[in-house]
Formats: sequence, structure tokens, C-alpha cells
Amino acid sequence: MESQNIKPKQPQDEFIIENKELNIWEALIPVIALVGMLAFNVFVYGDNALSGSNQFILLLGASVAAIVGFFNKVSFDKMVEEIAENIRSTAGAILILLMVGALAGTWLISGIIPAMIYYGLQILNPTIFLAACVIICAIISVATGSSWTTSATVGIALVGIGEALGIPMGMTAGAVLSGAYFGDKMSPLSDTTNLAPAMAGGELFSHIKYMTYTTVPTIVITLIVFIILGFTQNTEGAAETSTLINDIDKTFNISGWLFLVPVFVIFLIVRKTSPLIALLVGTILGGIFALIFQPQIVAQIAGVESLTIKSAYKGVMDAITVSTSIETDNETLKSLFSASGKGMSGMLGTIWLILCAMTFGGVMDAIGALSKISKALLSMATSVFGLFASTVASCLALNVTASDQYLALVVPGKMFKKAYQDKGLAPENLSRTLEDSGTVTSVLIPWNTCGAYQSGVLGVSVGEYFFYAIFNWLSPFTTLLFAAFKIKIKYLLASEK
Repeated sequence: MESQNIKPKQPQDEFIIENKELNIWEALIPVIALVGMLAFNVFVYGDNALSGSNQFILLLGASVAAIVGFFNKVSFDKMVEEIAENIRSTAGAILILLMVGALAGTWLISGIIPAMIYYGLQILNPTIFLAACVIICAIISVATGSSWTTSATVGIALVGIGEALGIPMGMTAGAVLSGAYFGDKMSPLSDTTNLAPAMAGGELFSHIKYMTYTTVPTIVITLIVFIILGFTQNTEGAAETSTLINDIDKTFNISGWLFLVPVFVIFLIVRKTSPLIALLVGTILGGIFALIFQPQIVAQIAGVESLTIKSAYKGVMDAITVSTSIETDNETLKSLFSASGKGMSGMLGTIWLILCAMTFGGVMDAIGALSKISKALLSMATSVFGLFASTVASCLALNVTASDQYLALVVPGKMFKKAYQDKGLAPENLSRTLEDSGTVTSVLIPWNTCGAYQSGVLGVSVGEYFFYAIFNWLSPFTTLLFAAFKIKIKYLLASEK
């Protein structure tokens, strides 16, 4: 996941709240209530559930958790305190979301995103496109250590190219996320890759090496599936892209120089520049390039015939802050451009979802439900396989209930660390399982910060890409398969026990 340098405290310092008054059935009441209400809400609203109603359902779920807390001697002030702490912890994610919206806006009017689509349509045909998405996103994510940055840059363009080629957006988004989370998981620059061994008591590069045993087979299977899916696509769509290419050329001044901006942003991330600073620089450069390469587009957005300092400022600022539309007779291009040009305002729905999810997670933490659920899962682990399975279940449960990827690593990491030691298992087993089930599955939960972010940035709902995010949902099964057959299970030396 994205490195959020501005968090007030480190995730590994998270204090796990316990409540002896609470029993497991009471801890599960809010979860059952939330899942039930969300299921009914999606039944009623369908794909529009994320427009606002799901957010309110999360608040209702928090209310149910609060009622359980009141009956178990948890004060209202304590709940509010944990909600505030949860929301503070998402400050980085919220600011990044706003900057991604701003960046997408200036990259659209500058011609950067259209240029990516323009050249991408000429290079990538439907047969190889999906597998290429996985590989491209994996490389960029390994280099940057960030699935979030990968989605916000090449991910947006790849979804646009896929749509132009006639490939379902959910399928393309699944390929993008599969590659992005492979890189995020394996990169030493990723904060989750550093957090997992810290929680388990292991060492970073030993953790990465041990992850390759489960991660490489999973990404290979993912690639094979996307190669097969590529052969099922209608290759006639490639011939129809010539019209799109011509219309992009008519609307924008396409030039290879435009790629200087995304290359420089990726360079900044690789050099460990704060993602917020890198995205801000990318946004400003996008605005400057828009004035240099696409003055006619800036004038169109500002509603003037010719640019002045005032109208130039207004055109760029509108692209950064609000939804903008670019005039074209091609309906497909209109759809592609409207998906990118939402500005900062286009991210407000996702931010709203994150705030409501953090409210639910905060109350669940305050009443001790998160700790109780993890302990219950831990108590069910009577064998080595049971321990691995309990860890996976705990990570998944925390991604659903706490709505936060960090907590899905921190809480099980702290809870299960001693259990792994007691069974003579090296910390690499725990850190690998945390990543295989906590890091990658966060994007599969619509109200999790990662799921909300990725669906908001790519413009594709979790429901649309869930099945195609093959690497993400296959990873927990792979780690359980290795545990069941005792493949690459590392044990402690006698001196380490």
C-alpha cells in the first residue's frame, strides 16, 4: 500500500484494546448486523450503493457496535476517542486521494493520459493486453513500492485503453491490481512489506525471500489465466481503434515529450520522495504542460476563445478541483475523458466512504471486539495448519471489520506471534501469511481504505473487478495450500526457541 508518512503514529505502535466484559457472540453482533444491512442495501441499490447509502449503513453498523459497547461498560468518550484516532490515521490516504484527483485532472488536459491511450492502442492488442497490464503494473509497483501510485498513474491509462479495446473495465482493473499488489508485496520500499516482518519479529529481506515461494506461483497462475482470457477477447476491436487514435490526434497535440511528467513522478517515488510531494509535483507539471502543449483545451475548459493569465489559471484550476469535460464527437472518448477528469471533487465520495468505515472500525476497536474476534480465531488453532488458517481468517476478518489494511497486519501479528514461536515456527511463516492474506485482500473489501481508494481511482467498483483480481484472492489459498502440505515451512533452530 501507499506509504503514508504523515500518520501521527506508526502502525506497529497500535494498542490493541481488550474488554473482558465482552464475549465472542457480542463481538460478532455488529459484524453480522453490518453484513446483513449491506447485503440488503446492495440488493436495493445495486451498483449505486456506494453513492451514499453504503456509507450510512456503515454508520448504522457503528451504532450497533456502540450499543453493544454500552452494555459492556465502554464509555461514549472512549468510542469517540478511537474513532478520532482511526480517522487521524487515514489523513495520509485522504490527502493522497485528493492529490490523485488533482493529478488525473491536469494529466487529462495536458494530454498525458490521452497520449498513454494513443500509444497504448497502437502497441497493445486485445490478445496480449491483460497479461501486459499485469507485467507493467508489477514492474512499476516493485520500483515504487506502491500499488496506490501505480493505479493513479499507469492504472488509469490502462483502464482507458482496455475500454477502448472493448475489454470489460472490471477485467482490466483486475489485471492492474493483480500486478500492482504483486509489486507492492515484494518491494522493499513498500510500508506493508516492512510492517509484516516487524510485527512477526523477522528480518525484511528474509521475509521477501520467503514470500517468493508462495507469491511467484500465484502470479504465474494469474498471468496464465489472463493470457487465456486474452485469447477470448474479440480481436476485431483492434481494427476499430483507428478511429479513436485519429480522434485523439485531432483533439490533442500528442507528443512523446508528455511522458517526461509521469517518468519524473515515478523517479521521485523510487527516490523515496513522499508520495504527497511527488503527486503535487506531478499535478503542477501537468498544469504547466497543459499550457505548453494543449492551450486550446485549457481555453475550452475556461470558456474563452484565447488564453489570458486569468483564463489560463481558471482552466487549470478547474481541471484540478472539479469535473471537466473535453469536447469531442467520439462518444467513447467522451466516456474515457469524463472518467479521468473528475478532479479533487471526484474523490469526495471515496473519502466519505473511508470516514464512515473508520467510524465503524473505531467503535469495534473501542469495545474490544477486534481483539475478541482475533483471540477466538487463535484459540481454534490446535495444529500447524490450524494456526496458519486462523491467521488467514483473522486477517480477512480485520480487513472486513476494521476497514484498514494496517490493522489487518498489526492485530493478528501481535496476537499470533507467540503462538508461532510456541510451535517452533520461524517468524517468516507469520510475516508471509500476514502479507498473503492481509495486504492483498484489503482491496477486495469495498469499505476498506484500499478497496475504496482503488475503486475510486480506477472508476471501477469492487464488485466489477473482484473476480478478476486473481492474484489478490488466490494468495490466501496458496499460503494455506503450502501450509497443508508443509511446503517451505521454516522452523526455528533449537537455539532460537
